[in-house]
Amino acid sequence: MVDTETSKSGFIAIVGAPNVGKSTLLNKFVGSKISIVSPKVQTTRSRVLGICIEGNTQIIFIDTPGIFAPRRRLDRAMVAAAWGGAGDADEVLFLVDACRGICRDTSDILDKLEETDRTVYLALNKVDLVRKESLLLLIDELTQRATFADIFMISAETGDGTEELLSFLAETMPDSPWLFPEDQISDMPQRLLAAEITREKIFLMLRQELPYATTVETEKWEEKKDGSVKIDQTIYVERPTQKAIVLGKNGAQIKSIGESARRELEKLLGVRIHLFLFVKVREKWGDDPERYRDWGLDYNA
Repeated sequence: MVDTETSKSGFIAIVGAPNVGKSTLLNKFVGSKISIVSPKVQTTRSRVLGICIEGNTQIIFIDTPGIFAPRRRLDRAMVAAAWGGAGDADEVLFLVDACRGICRDTSDILDKLEETDRTVYLALNKVDLVRKESLLLLIDELTQRATFADIFMISAETGDGTEELLSFLAETMPDSPWLFPEDQISDMPQRLLAAEITREKIFLMLRQELPYATTVETEKWEEKKDGSVKIDQTIYVERPTQKAIVLGKNGAQIKSIGESARRELEKLLGVRIHLFLFVKVREKWGDDPERYRDWGLDYNA
């Protein structure tokens, strides 16, 4: 039982360019998969809360979509959610891919960080893949562009440096009762998490731009008497040709997507899953206000 007189709790937003490792780091902190990951940029679409206990401190991490130059309505909503997450947090953890350095998106974020009144920490990710001399030069470039309260070098993939970073961040949190139950690790509803897991598999298995033209909705969630769960999901695409690709020859592609998603969900939820996937064409689903509400995004951003 936590001592409420000495407990700490607060919010930290993890911001950065697309595909720098934000979701991987959040999952590492929480110790469970709550945010989907793929090698493709812009995998995360909405803000995800990851709740972590470190000693007497409860840290609520806000995993934000990658910040980039938006082109579509969905892009604008995602970027607005990212900056909204930074504004809602007590502190900001700015994650930079040490291999990529200061790309255009990172440069734009640096300009905006100078305007924030939040304490900002810099974490260089993937440092195990970069020579020390290059890291020192990158740190020098970054500190000339913005002010950081502290700097950390980590590998979210291997976990190197992440425990030290977590311990440090816990010490900086304000005195406060815990804001969530001790056993809660995220605010994401299971139905949405299940849809996100399937969407992750689409990102991993389908090539080029097709994953960006898809979205997944959990239509039915039925708990059986034997403890298993039956889940019906619909994968929406924008054109009939995309539906054919998702289905694959004789349904082979969607079967592979479903098998991979089912195994992941069984591992996460600890119960047997019966997953049924359907594919439907819905033109311009990215302009449907209802979907933005489901994702926690501002349609008019």
